[in-house]
Amino acid sequence: MRNSPTRRYAERMGTQPQPDSDDLRLFHTGEHACGYWPERVARDLVLDPRDPRLRDWYPHALGWGFRRSGDIVYRPHCSGCRACVAVRIPVDRFQPDRSQRRCLARNAQVEMRVHRAERTPEQLALYKRYLASRHAGGGMDGHGAIEFDQFLIGSWSENRFLELREAGHGRLLAVAVTDVVEDALSAVYTFYDPDLADRSLGTLAILRQIEWARRERRRHLYLGYWIAGHPKMDYKRRFRPLEAFDGRDWRVFTHS
Repeated sequence: MRNSPTRRYAERMGTQPQPDSDDLRLFHTGEHACGYWPERVARDLVLDPRDPRLRDWYPHALGWGFRRSGDIVYRPHCSGCRACVAVRIPVDRFQPDRSQRRCLARNAQVEMRVHRAERTPEQLALYKRYLASRHAGGGMDGHGAIEFDQFLIGSWSENRFLELREAGHGRLLAVAVTDVVEDALSAVYTFYDPDLADRSLGTLAILRQIEWARRERRRHLYLGYWIAGHPKMDYKRRFRPLEAFDGRDWRVFTHS
């Protein structure tokens, strides 16, 4: 990669680029509407989505605070705002708190199944119900099969669908879309039955992903971005211990 921006970034992060790699370009997007705070605008750093080695670089990018959405690997890079903080769970040290133990007990009969990332009519129906309930009017509630595949599966990532099903009759309760890399899992997106809010299925999905990562001896579960005070993102701080990326290193998350 010679003296490319990505090489300099990798060296700054203490991560060595792959020796057979040439330039892997970083792009800075223009301003767009912030997906978290409607009164703000946002910009992202994006790895070149046309580069055929993106799959090989993706594990490194996770360690640099990037995230995947469809075929795009990005990191928020907004002028004057650093609200989005990449966080991950060191799975070997994680211990569920009292609330999380209650969640596990309440859902003790829920079965976990991991499948290849291939859309089924049942999953699509649940996804559409979830978006209509949780994101009405936000632009995603019109998603269909094409958007499902583009957003959740993509063309190059190695990902799986972790299904949570009711024991016995096997009703689908939740799907956690999870990327698999050499030493980690990355929680991409979770959707669940919006009529079962009292089951805490989003929390259950993370707890089951932690079990999965631990069973396969993977070091981390990446949770994407934590945003202080945001009603849909602040829950991530409850998974302790937690590590946060400060732009250079991963440090112990200390926000109460």
